[in-house]
Amino acid sequence: MFAIEIIDFVKNYGKILAVNGVSLQVKEGELFGIIGPDGAGKTTLLRSICTLLKPASGKIMVSGKNALTEITRIRRILGYMPQRFSLYQDLTAEQNLLFFADLFQVPPEERESRLQRLYSFSKLEPFKNRLAGQLSGGMKQKLALSCALIHTPEILILDEPTYGVDPLSRQEFWEILKSIQQEGTTILVSTAYMEEAELCDRIALMHRGKIVRVGNPREIKQLYPHPLYRVTAKNLSDLKEFFKTQEMVQQIHLFGNAIHLSFNTTPSDNDWKKWQQQTADNLTGWTLQTASIEDVFMDIMNQDEK
Repeated sequence: MFAIEIIDFVKNYGKILAVNGVSLQVKEGELFGIIGPDGAGKTTLLRSICTLLKPASGKIMVSGKNALTEITRIRRILGYMPQRFSLYQDLTAEQNLLFFADLFQVPPEERESRLQRLYSFSKLEPFKNRLAGQLSGGMKQKLALSCALIHTPEILILDEPTYGVDPLSRQEFWEILKSIQQEGTTILVSTAYMEEAELCDRIALMHRGKIVRVGNPREIKQLYPHPLYRVTAKNLSDLKEFFKTQEMVQQIHLFGNAIHLSFNTTPSDNDWKKWQQQTADNLTGWTLQTASIEDVFMDIMNQDEK
């Protein structure tokens, strides 16, 4: 039995088709990522798994329970952290935790031990008496995660949990997720940060309401069909414009302090030397590159636009 099984799921808002025929399985104990840009349909899909939205058609099963007819049973075993911070800003961190303990009917004799466990991994205990609204972005996300875990759910659903959080807090957050997974919790997380895909056991790439690729990060990257190079320059903007004129080039996009270039055929040494001359030595270096998840996704979007 899968922790989550989605079968031909469709959801629309009037004439807008948000999720279009998605089928997906998440294994028990897996850390599964749904990767895609804003507007891909990630939030709609996750909210539907959490029984907050009804499908136009298709079926969602959570731990063998139907998300349309067994809502109460599913909510007992789920922890959900929405995209935006939604806790009570005028309550302290601990008051928020106790509120959710009441909401999920955590037995009184278990509350203290659960609070201490949550404090140990979140490092929030020194701030337990601080109002939630006065916490930093990273602390707010840790508090929201702790509230979602107060009833020790079997399955944890996280909607872009690190959006807008600084890099260090993002790293700490993912370390916490890994420790939660090791204890047996199934985790389904959505993100627009392509590098976070590397931290998942398996991922689904989502674009315009559809799942376009599924596999572990290594498998996904191996699907990249073109020779790919990391190219450096004195002026990246000028070099990008230059390569737009070259017929061999399949795809161009900025990647940090370099450009990732893919080609229809592998360029020869003579090609590179010619381009170096034509750019008046603006082209300073080129290295054959293994595709990243972002490269794969950019290629998918590029093909979709043709």
